[in-house]
Amino acid sequence: MNPIRTLQCLLLACGLAWPGADAAASRVDVISLTGPIGPVSVQHVSAAIARAEDDRSECLVIMLDTPGGLLESTQLIIKDMLASNVPVVVYVAPSGAGAGSAGVFITMSAHVAAMAPGTSIGAASPVGIGGAVADSTMQEKIENFSVSYIRSIADKHGRNADWAEQAVRKAEALTDREAVEQNVVDLNVATLDSLLVRIDGTVVEVREGSRVLRTKDAEVSIREMSWHHRVLNVLSNPNIAYLLMMLGFYGLIYEFINPGAIFPGVVGGMCIVIGLFALQTLPINYAGLLLLLLGLGLFVTELFVASGGLLTLGGAVSFTIGSMMLIDSPDPYLRISLYAIIPAVIATAAFTLFAVGYALKAQKRRTTTGSQGLIGETGRAHTDVDSRSGKVFVHGEYWFATSEAPIEPETPVRVVEVNGLRLKVESLDSGTDAT
Repeated sequence: MNPIRTLQCLLLACGLAWPGADAAASRVDVISLTGPIGPVSVQHVSAAIARAEDDRSECLVIMLDTPGGLLESTQLIIKDMLASNVPVVVYVAPSGAGAGSAGVFITMSAHVAAMAPGTSIGAASPVGIGGAVADSTMQEKIENFSVSYIRSIADKHGRNADWAEQAVRKAEALTDREAVEQNVVDLNVATLDSLLVRIDGTVVEVREGSRVLRTKDAEVSIREMSWHHRVLNVLSNPNIAYLLMMLGFYGLIYEFINPGAIFPGVVGGMCIVIGLFALQTLPINYAGLLLLLLGLGLFVTELFVASGGLLTLGGAVSFTIGSMMLIDSPDPYLRISLYAIIPAVIATAAFTLFAVGYALKAQKRRTTTGSQGLIGETGRAHTDVDSRSGKVFVHGEYWFATSEAPIEPETPVRVVEVNGLRLKVESLDSGTDAT
């Protein structure tokens, strides 16, 4: 018998006889999803699911702690979870964490849902992308859609659809123990290791059919958010986006007032583009945006109109109110903090009154260099000066000069025109000293 074939048969027999061989080779991917749910969260979860499928992981565990987020981004995450061929386990942890608003939708979409002691879930009011304040009819439409959406998710996984509806309509919330008792989540476990032991042997339905989880002795692989996702996540913070927009306005205003500076304009343009990346995903109130622009306009107008400070005061009030109204959301994590607004108002007022004011004064200052700098300079006639020729001493140098009226030597003169290397001068009044 072929010795190689014999060895292969022995190895295969050993693998079949050792029940722990497959389990020991299995792996569980773990990611963290914290903070508000937004476009960056979608990219993070989508990449993690794709990687888990490629690596044939037993399951993907999402450690969830979120106050909520955008409904559109939540829907995209749920689509990826439901279409995944790898079971997705949502674990609301650690103690003190919560699954609020969008977190409720994500938790109820999981193949297995678990919560750590001391956590909570609920208050699933929808927040969408938009610029205008929704009227009562539109708000009712959004609410009804959210109710039907979360009920379909709950029914698909055999969870409490009636409570899910109340979480949307009445913002109801539950503790970890209450969530298990009311069939909102499946388990209440203290640690990730305990979770993997408890779900071992659970049968779940994925895209390609039923699958039995083998997680008891699985290798745990912590998947950190990629560096570019971390950067985008920081930039999508409303306070960071707001401050970037302010820096962008400063740079562009300074470049507009003082053309040729280049650096402020380039940096300002970059800051505005990056700020718009974040603000496009937030519910912007255009009335607040107009008040912001009005405030900036009043600050700049103060530089040209002597108002005794009234325009500056009006600009500060308009700027402050506009900043507070800019993001239209009842959720505090989507609003701009006063700790960002107040310094921005003070900095904007100081910038326009000092930096931009200084640039305008520099523009109005008389030219002191080059040929234009000679116009208005005074000196003395060195020789007789007439309409054809003559020589004068101006600005420490001897110049060829002409004059419409004859000028005698040592007569004080003033430069009125520069033609190449020849000056056109006029006589000063008697008794005027040269400078």
